[in-house]
Amino acid sequence: MRGFESVREAIARFIKGSDPFNQAIENLVKDLQKALIKADVNVRIVFDLTRKIREDARKSQPPPGISRKDWFIKIVYDRLAELFGGDVQPSVAPPKQPYVILMVGVQGSGKTTTCGKLAYFYKKMGYSPCLIAADTYRPGAYDQLKQIAERVGVPIYGDPGEKDPVKIVEKGMRTLTENNRCNIIIIDTAGRHGYGSEESLLKEMREIADRSNPDEVMLVIDASIGQKAYDLAKRFHEATPIGSIIVTKLDGSAKGGGALSAVAATGARIKFIGVGEKIDELEVFNPRRFVGRLLGLGDIEGLIEKFKSLEEREELERMMRKALATGKITMVDLYHQIKSITKLGPLSRILQMIPGLSALPIMEDQVKLSEKKMRRWLNIMDSMTYDELKNPKIITRSRIVRIARGSGSSIDEVKELLRYYENINRFMRDARRKRKLLERLKGLEDLPEFS
Repeated sequence: MRGFESVREAIARFIKGSDPFNQAIENLVKDLQKALIKADVNVRIVFDLTRKIREDARKSQPPPGISRKDWFIKIVYDRLAELFGGDVQPSVAPPKQPYVILMVGVQGSGKTTTCGKLAYFYKKMGYSPCLIAADTYRPGAYDQLKQIAERVGVPIYGDPGEKDPVKIVEKGMRTLTENNRCNIIIIDTAGRHGYGSEESLLKEMREIADRSNPDEVMLVIDASIGQKAYDLAKRFHEATPIGSIIVTKLDGSAKGGGALSAVAATGARIKFIGVGEKIDELEVFNPRRFVGRLLGLGDIEGLIEKFKSLEEREELERMMRKALATGKITMVDLYHQIKSITKLGPLSRILQMIPGLSALPIMEDQVKLSEKKMRRWLNIMDSMTYDELKNPKIITRSRIVRIARGSGSSIDEVKELLRYYENINRFMRDARRKRKLLERLKGLEDLPEFS
């Protein structure tokens, strides 16, 4: 995405630089401030963001196996992603039906086209969307939306002769919901002209919202709006509380910083982004993918995968410690262990990392699995009921036949998995006994000698 080149360059200089680490952090923070402001991110947001980044870098330590530079890049990545919603994916499925969406924004933001894109998106999902043309200010607004509705193949209500948008919305909602014609109503509203003279527009928004009682208000923001987005989004939010944001025109030369400002001003989340002019070029917003594009780091996904692997390894180790403490595992535990092993390597190597178990001889043939077999067994466990996973002893021959048929496996393969499960539990019981014996022997060594 153009406009964030300075951010990418700042990070690239940090990665390649040879300055002392603390000095390198300060240099990058200053570079980030300049780059983000240049990319039209609101100044208040920039300084709050970089303050948090600096604090995280000073207070936290990288986990073993991760360099301080990689750790700091992840801090920058996480903080930017957090600003957009972090790991929380926007829910696009309407929680109720009919569901009313009020589209607001200033003229030129691409609101009418986005209404059509949204209708097309929901139609593809299997819903029955419809459109209401309530923009009575812009000449040709009804005709434009009507053409889009015909192209998408969805019902539309409008009245070119009516100048009161509130009346259009009221009658449109009654007309379109008769006989369950549609279950998602998308209302296109006026935008007026220019940024800064929209008082009458905001008044109109409040009146429409009061009468239509929308389930969600979507603010449409042009990616090229720049720092004006902060005040604009704040004013819209005060008039009709914003539930979500759609950022349009991210396919051009837009810097995109205005989107950051809009999110911070409203507390709403970006739900969709427009990435082109075609009717199908509307994407569900993914915060981390978006930030990866902003930073332009080709290897950012690899870096994040490295951290995920560490987290998965730690989780697997915790799981194994719990199993050793009790001397048994459930089929649910085994499922998660096999999924982790496919990413992290042999189980024997992971077992030997656990304190108290590294001194024990690990029999490779007891825990060794081929990748092909692991994938097959995961399919088999996916075909088991929750009760069968929690208590495999209830699995009778008839259940084995059902599981085999459901997973596309043979009866022998299901039996092989059950035998492996028993062997692992036997191994855990033996390991627990041996570890206790080692602890007792160590206790004897520590006893004072008799003279």
